[in-house]
Amino acid sequence: MFESGSVQNANLSKRGKESIMKKAAILVSTCLVFLGVITNVNITPAQAAVGTNVVISEVYGGGGNSGSSYKNDYIELYNPTNSSVSLSGWSVQYASSTGTFNNITNLTGSIGPHQYYLIKQASGGGGTVNLPTANVTGTINLSATSGKVALAKVTTAVTGATGSNVVDFVGYGSANNSETSPVGTLSATTSAERKDNNGGTVQGQGNGWDTNNNSMDLVITSSLAPQNSSSPAEPTTETDPGTETGVDDNHIGLGNPSGATAVTTNSNNYLMTKLQYTLSYNNSKHIPNWVSWHLDSSDIGNTPRQDDFRADTTLPSGWYQVTASEFSGSGFDRGHMTPSGDRTSSVANNSATFLMTNMIPQAPNNNQITWENLESYSRKLVSAGNELYIISGGYGSGGTGANGYRTTVGNGVVVPAKVWKVIVVLPKGNNDISRVSTATRVIAVMVPNDQTASSQPWGNYRVSIDSIESMTGYDFLSSISTSIQSSIEAKVDSGATN
Repeated sequence: MFESGSVQNANLSKRGKESIMKKAAILVSTCLVFLGVITNVNITPAQAAVGTNVVISEVYGGGGNSGSSYKNDYIELYNPTNSSVSLSGWSVQYASSTGTFNNITNLTGSIGPHQYYLIKQASGGGGTVNLPTANVTGTINLSATSGKVALAKVTTAVTGATGSNVVDFVGYGSANNSETSPVGTLSATTSAERKDNNGGTVQGQGNGWDTNNNSMDLVITSSLAPQNSSSPAEPTTETDPGTETGVDDNHIGLGNPSGATAVTTNSNNYLMTKLQYTLSYNNSKHIPNWVSWHLDSSDIGNTPRQDDFRADTTLPSGWYQVTASEFSGSGFDRGHMTPSGDRTSSVANNSATFLMTNMIPQAPNNNQITWENLESYSRKLVSAGNELYIISGGYGSGGTGANGYRTTVGNGVVVPAKVWKVIVVLPKGNNDISRVSTATRVIAVMVPNDQTASSQPWGNYRVSIDSIESMTGYDFLSSISTSIQSSIEAKVDSGATN
């Protein structure tokens, strides 16, 4: 029988394939060696994974400048290794984009495995927010836009990225020296942050990606969250914090309702994990499909509302980023899914709720009255000694705001026809999944996204989870046994509402 080329290839002997591959490898290696001899090129080998040394994980030079929140510049270090590293005799050094290294801050102490180290630097005189407690304080005045930062295992000036005592190096903006090429130009409100340990931008997965190319290893972000040695080690012992179901206090511990994944080809069901919440983003609609978060008393403090609405710069490259002003004049609010009031334990946590990937266009009377009352009631449940697993989102297209009916606002941001929420209420404790029973209180609501929503209290919009699943196609509470799911998802809550 005649065999196709693919079948013939599959039938090649293992020894024959190995022979061909070895010959090809020898030929390629010979060519590379020959090329290296001819050109005398000194190429720094690129790594292909998380770094093996302490790295510069974030650089911010806008501290105290006009428009900034933080009062001081800072340099953050991260240890991607499994061992503590002594920083005695080390330094961080700064030079302008074309200058030499004559600004030095000496380091002390050590940095633990998978932990951070914060170096506070000079202030521009403005800003309103203090940095977390620094491990070391220096006086370097970093440029907010362009410059060079070196981490060195000496306290004397280095010459550049390839110096023998340089452990890590970051050039940004128009810097004339960097690892391969510099990361882009920064500002008073953005920093250069290293990618996570997997080469992505998932929060909670460390900041250790290092291929010796600044432009590929770091991203420009407006989500400033300086960390110090008291910050949690990242990643934790969980295999994938924020994305693993069935884990206590995990934002999607009770399930991933749409099976969202952090794969860019899955652009309309793209999983994004923040330290403060987890969401499924829809790149066609420019809104989240759903946002999920865990809420307990540790999330609630005295931090004021930041109101720093902004684009989410952690979206994949090439995806449209909804801006803070796109809802302006539309008659719709920038409606939080994870509320500002649920994240008041720190400035960074509250600020994270103002990313536009956490927003949907919401009718003002819905957002400011009905929805707000339900959010306040949720926090009342927490004050009573409970912890909550919450997930919310929008359904359909077309709502009526203060200026009438709209299907989209801004640059094609879809206006949902309804907004929904599911709340699982548990007494504060451990082994959460095993404690969910047929008696567990579950609140589910479906509210019209229009100005009439406020004509009734939120309790009048209670429905069963089954009805929301039927409309959305999602599978809620999938981490819980099917028998318990069947019972609690069919009920409509009739508990207190204030």
